[in-house]
Amino acid sequence: MSGIADVARLAGVSKSTASRALSGSGYVSEATRDRVSAAAASLGYVPSTNAQSLSTGRTQSVGVVMPHINRWFFAEVLEGIQQALLERGLDLMLYDAKPGTERRRRIFEDFLARKRFDGLIAVGLEPEQDELDTMLSLGKPVVSVIGDQSRTSVVTLDDSHTTERATEHLIALGHREITFLGAGTHTRWPHVESARVSGYEETMRRAGLERHIAHVPSALTMPAGYAAAVDLLSDSRSRPTAVVAACDEVAIGAIIAARRLGIQVPAALSVVGIDDHEHAEMFALTTLQQVPRQQGATAVELLMRQIDDPGAEPIAVRLKPRLVVRNSTAPIVPASSAAVADGGIVPYA
Repeated sequence: MSGIADVARLAGVSKSTASRALSGSGYVSEATRDRVSAAAASLGYVPSTNAQSLSTGRTQSVGVVMPHINRWFFAEVLEGIQQALLERGLDLMLYDAKPGTERRRRIFEDFLARKRFDGLIAVGLEPEQDELDTMLSLGKPVVSVIGDQSRTSVVTLDDSHTTERATEHLIALGHREITFLGAGTHTRWPHVESARVSGYEETMRRAGLERHIAHVPSALTMPAGYAAAVDLLSDSRSRPTAVVAACDEVAIGAIIAARRLGIQVPAALSVVGIDDHEHAEMFALTTLQQVPRQQGATAVELLMRQIDDPGAEPIAVRLKPRLVVRNSTAPIVPASSAAVADGGIVPYA
């Protein structure tokens, strides 16, 4: 089996230079790094993680803590993190910290304390104060994807700008009776949700539509969005002509509710979501597209910056969304020309 000495000999460099080139620690010219990498590849040499840890003082691993791994947003962020770490030759240690579970308590009180990583990425945790304190007390860099923006570097969507664009899109189509659907309940992302509600409300005020501001709270899930939309849309006398949903899952729930109530989307109701969820295209949903994989990759960049420079000040990266127009929004039409079936539940086809 080839060792670092064989790689160094083939590349024509010292063992220490070969080690630095392969570990990414210390300065090595790009040409030398390429030559060493080519030599290692030709010999089938794989650097020992233990040896790298001894020489650099690093574990070559990054810990990732998230509340869910089977929901679309979190799975996509995880893909972005994993790809960025693999490109850097780093290992990923995943902690699935579901809220309210004994497992979550053990992760924060036991597993994280073992410090088997060079830094932590906390995804969508909005950790309670003691949990964030626990993370920071480990003496390792911490970066958040959605989360505290004062004590850690953070990657997030520009949430107020996002709902501003969604609301502006509907106003430009002639809508005035626009309701914000979702958020405002006891959730784990209060900063995100309050910013999204504020963006909607501010845009309505700027357009002179303050008296039309309405917010119907719900959790950020399809079933919760569906239930809230049924209540909102059942009365034709107070029904809005358009909805800005707090996320795509809520928006899809609203579209299903409208269909079951016999309300045509978008002829009688326009719906805008946020995310570009994997099901958005299937429901022809107009949405503000965020790219969770990009957020994951950016979080890795910020973390590596802090690992390399522990004294670096935390920074916030707020990503701008892209409006994706599909068939869930349309110009407003007179109520008499929109086919609406009141007075009964229409089976969902």
